[in-house]
Amino acid sequence: MARILITTFGSFGDVYPYIALGTELQRRGHGVAIATSASYQARVEAEDLAFSAIRPDIDLNNEALLSYVMDARHGSERVVRYLADVVHESYTDTLEAARHADAIVTHPVTFAAVLVAGKLGLRWISTVLAPLSFLSAYDPPVSPLAPWLHSLRILGPRFMKGFWDLGRKQTLPWVRPILDLRRELGLSPGKHPLFDDSHSPWAVLALFSRYLAPAQPDWPLHTVVTGFPFYDHGGLPVQLQDFLSAGPPPVMFTLGSSAVSAAGTFYLDSLAAVRKLGCRAVFLTGTRPQGLPVNLPAGTMAVPYAPHGAAFPHAAALVHQGGIGTTAQALRSGKPQLVVPFAHDQFDNAARVHRLGVAEVLQRSHYRPHRIAQSLRQLLEESSYASAATCISERIRTENGCQSAADIIERIVRT
Repeated sequence: MARILITTFGSFGDVYPYIALGTELQRRGHGVAIATSASYQARVEAEDLAFSAIRPDIDLNNEALLSYVMDARHGSERVVRYLADVVHESYTDTLEAARHADAIVTHPVTFAAVLVAGKLGLRWISTVLAPLSFLSAYDPPVSPLAPWLHSLRILGPRFMKGFWDLGRKQTLPWVRPILDLRRELGLSPGKHPLFDDSHSPWAVLALFSRYLAPAQPDWPLHTVVTGFPFYDHGGLPVQLQDFLSAGPPPVMFTLGSSAVSAAGTFYLDSLAAVRKLGCRAVFLTGTRPQGLPVNLPAGTMAVPYAPHGAAFPHAAALVHQGGIGTTAQALRSGKPQLVVPFAHDQFDNAARVHRLGVAEVLQRSHYRPHRIAQSLRQLLEESSYASAATCISERIRTENGCQSAADIIERIVRT
């Protein structure tokens, strides 16, 4: 039995995959602890996994913070700078959590965990949740900083590599505190903590489907695409079950656990579009009513939360922000999608599902009732979307991300 520390920061989409992975490893007899923000303690311990609180405590009820980091242009910089500024505190907490660990599993922004592994001489396995993290020159992602850049992929890998190298240099100031701490600890000089040092020399687990992004020549050595590690928990609220059974499948609207705090008029515009279409709808609103009326029109309902794995298969179509966790569940559900990216990897995820033929993409600036209705009518009436969605769902269901990732982690800790 190995003692494995799994580290992560972020939203539900950043935590749930690791709970699923930790559960699989624990089922195999290993001792597993999840190290992340204190606000996730109850959720982790509900799965009988050990928990270690690591600063900062990212509170998903802090609407001001979430709105601040969900900015389309500057959101990623704000997240990285925020975590880099508290890396000393994160390091102190992670070092204590790892004292008795045999190996560490890292998330792309658990910078302190990489330093702890180096200081303690532990083997570590890195992970990425979305293809954007690799910045491939052969399969260039859609960057939130320069979404137009994707159109220049026709200039070839050499051009794209040069551009990404420039981006590495320009973003070094974001991570300066991490490089400074590395020197303070007496570790060997590192490269870019976000794009280079975040990838382990032992194994890099791409925790997504190869159908979303196949492996590329310039991905890090020892990268394995595992498939999505799905975390399925809980059933549908009774009132939602009753609503679903009372009529035809509705269109479901969700902004995940982060973008929902920066929703703006998303839900009101969605309701207006539903009225134009005359279809049923479910709004997953988070803890806020999002300006929706208390008494919604017949055929519509709002609920704060429903597990996506349980809810999505009951939809006629899905409208979401493109977060990787939401996108994974949407792909598995086999339903057509309308993606409205807000920030971070969401623009790239949206472009990828569009290329798969299962989705249309509508930018936030264009998210208005008539455009929403037009896009949804296209998704619902053109059979190609449903056919493509069914096909990709069947393929994704043949993958087992938790099992594949756990196999590799076991191989690393046993050698």
